[in-house]
Amino acid sequence: MGHGKLKKFLENESFGCLLQPHMEEVVDLQADGLVLKDHPMKGHWNERMFAKPQPIVLELGCGRGEYTIDLALRNPECNYIGVDIKGARLWKGAKYATVNQLPNVAFLRTRVEFIEAFFAPGEIAEIWLTFSDPQLKSENSRLTSPRFLTRYRSFLQPGGLVHLKTDSRFLHEYTKAVCQVNGLPVLAATTDLYATPPESLFADGSMPADRVAALYEVRTYYERLFMEQGYKITYLCTRIDRSEPYLWPGDAFDADYWKSTEGPRRTYCLSEG
Repeated sequence: MGHGKLKKFLENESFGCLLQPHMEEVVDLQADGLVLKDHPMKGHWNERMFAKPQPIVLELGCGRGEYTIDLALRNPECNYIGVDIKGARLWKGAKYATVNQLPNVAFLRTRVEFIEAFFAPGEIAEIWLTFSDPQLKSENSRLTSPRFLTRYRSFLQPGGLVHLKTDSRFLHEYTKAVCQVNGLPVLAATTDLYATPPESLFADGSMPADRVAALYEVRTYYERLFMEQGYKITYLCTRIDRSEPYLWPGDAFDADYWKSTEGPRRTYCLSEG
């Protein structure tokens, strides 16, 4: 392990806004298969982590935390939690939140597969999925698959929004197919966000103008990197309210075709200045 990474891991231990549970805190290691245990923070984020109780917005796969931080600065009336498994990445967001004493920002280091262990029914108002791995070979691992929607439903408030912002047309079209077969409303969708006029994205006015503006103005490290390589940024917003089990898209999604449209990505060498 590099010196710089080790230093970040050590400093992460000092950040009050960063929760880093050990696996045995959320997984029954004696059980056969994956059996989750409730973490003590479950149902208590507003009272134990934030300055005051407010609607909680979750970003899954937050990386360096720039999206979580920027949204929190723009919307002080909400509390934000960024989730990622990479501690060295989370360090940057947690460091910024700590140095700048942001009262409505927290970070959680865990696998998304364990997410139900941390949040109680109705505890989360909104979910953001920003530049998630499209998981071309593993449908079960896609963060908009029925398996993950079932997890989100366990803690997302009725009517809560799920946002997907991605450079992957494959993941965008897969998510549209999941919405279609399950009768989930697509409130907004575009395959080229920056060529889409902001006023036309939520034509029904269901999203305030300042929130729509953030879609265009807040860009993650990977978003800028992929745009530099010529990839278009897609966006989709849905509600996942459904009492029945979620259906898999099956033939509604042509995986082979959309996989063929995915080009190679470079994931480094962008100046972060």
